[in-house]
Amino acid sequence: MCVKYAIIKNMKSYRYLERIAKGFANHRRIEILDLLARDPELSVLEVSEKLGVNFKTISEHIRRLAVSGLIMKRSEGASVRHKLTQQGFLILKFLRTLE
Repeated sequence: MCVKYAIIKNMKSYRYLERIAKGFANHRRIEILDLLARDPELSVLEVSEKLGVNFKTISEHIRRLAVSGLIMKRSEGASVRHKLTQQGFLILKFLRTLE
């Protein structure tokens, strides 16, 4: 019984790691992480303008980054601001070691 629990626990942690990896597994999402590290508290429109990418595309990438826990959202009036989580900073630091 104890071994079965350990296997299930490991499967959950592997799925958690998979969700994080899928969160940054795109060059555009890595670019967004880098931008938010340099310039936090940006809206989707501001990210879109700074990167010169379609609003809907950026919106979907930001959604995926938020689902994976790499960025957080904060409402400010009618707009939503985005910034990196601690985990987002760690992932970006890891990615920079691969350069």
